[in-house]
Amino acid sequence: MAIFRCNKCGYLREVPNEYIQKSFTCPNCKEPVIIYETIKFVSHVLEQYFLQTKNLQKYQNQSQDSVEKKETIFDNVDIYHTNTLTNEIQYRFAVQWFEKRKITVEVNKKSLDTTGFFDEVALALGKDFDLLKEVVEKIKNAQKRGYVDISFHLKKKSQDEIKKITTFCRDLHSYFFLSKYFYQKEEKIIRLKIQTIPAIVNFFNGEWMEWLIFIQILEFCQTKKISFSCLRNARITFPNKDLHEVDIFFLLNGSIPVYIECKSGEFRPDIDKYMTLRKRVDIDKKNFLICALGLTQKECDGLSGMFGLTFVNEKNILQHIETII
Repeated sequence: MAIFRCNKCGYLREVPNEYIQKSFTCPNCKEPVIIYETIKFVSHVLEQYFLQTKNLQKYQNQSQDSVEKKETIFDNVDIYHTNTLTNEIQYRFAVQWFEKRKITVEVNKKSLDTTGFFDEVALALGKDFDLLKEVVEKIKNAQKRGYVDISFHLKKKSQDEIKKITTFCRDLHSYFFLSKYFYQKEEKIIRLKIQTIPAIVNFFNGEWMEWLIFIQILEFCQTKKISFSCLRNARITFPNKDLHEVDIFFLLNGSIPVYIECKSGEFRPDIDKYMTLRKRVDIDKKNFLICALGLTQKECDGLSGMFGLTFVNEKNILQHIETII
């Protein structure tokens, strides 16, 4: 049988072979139609179909390559002051990693925005935390008790320590973490008035460590030219509707997941919860990190050996990440 097909209205039917190469009027739209042999017609259609499919695949591959380069390379981005990470192009691979495990993700774009000064203060804290933790503890206690005026007596401190503490407090004021700052040089007393804004309260209550680890890993990736897709403070929902907030998640080089829970205080009651969580997200022990402030290397090794998790501190976390890339 031959093929009668109208290119204008799509009318289609089979006709006897004796009409091949003859022209007839379409009964539906009155358009002139030439009759074709079925095999030749189908062969031509398939040839065009496979050609178009090949071209489409080539276009998709080129587009994907372009997107991946755009989303994973941050050589020219000021990671300390950018909203680039809030773009879906940046975090979508990290989201897809969870979705492959039937876990839905609610992205917290605000926590990916480094245009504020949280990361700068966090880096300063991380650099000299043994010295500056006294400042943080006094601010936290003041926030808990509901008062805003604080004073520090520095007479027992060395000149170098005084310089570091006053510089840090002055920076807190310039970054609007404090509403007032005054240093009485002769008496060696710092007087502060703290902010009561929830974001500042949360920062000193432990969120500063998340910022510290987050920005350190960004620095690490940029320096080492490691591609990444990341999330911070994202909410994940399991198929049974259980909810959990992810402190930090990085997908490195397109395939290496790094899940991080940051702990600036007591974490013993949470160990069992995180062991269960690691199994639920289906991630290897070495890639699920509990970053606990102040742990010694001996404690990190001991806890990692006891439990199905990897324990690190704020100083050795990058060394561990480098071993799993």
